[in-house]
Amino acid sequence: MNQATENIPIAIFASGNGTNAENIISHLKTISNVQISVSLIVTDKENAGIHEVALKNNIPIFVIPKSDINVGAEILRNLKNHQIDFIVLAGYLKKVPVNILQIFNRNVINIHPALLPKYGGKGMYGKRVHEAVIENKESESGITIHYVDEIYDNGEIILQEKCNVLSTDTTETLAEKIHHLEYKHYPEVIANLLKNKNQR
Repeated sequence: MNQATENIPIAIFASGNGTNAENIISHLKTISNVQISVSLIVTDKENAGIHEVALKNNIPIFVIPKSDINVGAEILRNLKNHQIDFIVLAGYLKKVPVNILQIFNRNVINIHPALLPKYGGKGMYGKRVHEAVIENKESESGITIHYVDEIYDNGEIILQEKCNVLSTDTTETLAEKIHHLEYKHYPEVIANLLKNKNQR
């Protein structure tokens, strides 16, 4: 009977300033019928803005060691210590180690700032994506939320949302449109996926 209030601990992986992560954290606090808590933040950057987000929200942060050949095992140990059930990538630029993907099968999702399969793959992130979209005179762009597999930006698509690309758009104005879509839809998708998991 109390299943709906069961806590679901999740981890956010991030490499940048953490605006998406902060938006997700804030949104999840507003959900009433299932408790989803960001219990761990994982980053590959020692000085990224995501550290401030973690500190502000009192969330433990694990910095992935650069030289550790068993990096997957180290990440997994931290995930287990915090009893993580689900992983959200929010501006995380590294590949998730295969052993984690195997254990967290269909429990790792990512958001990409374009309409996959266009403008995806290694090295295609952030500003680079928007520059390519504008250079190719695309009439639309958007976001893709997808499950993560062993290939960059390749996993099964969960949701795509579009926006128009105008001839007057710059990299900056297109980025603003994409951020708006990200902030609106990513937390909703995360919440819905976890609500459904909790009801099974």
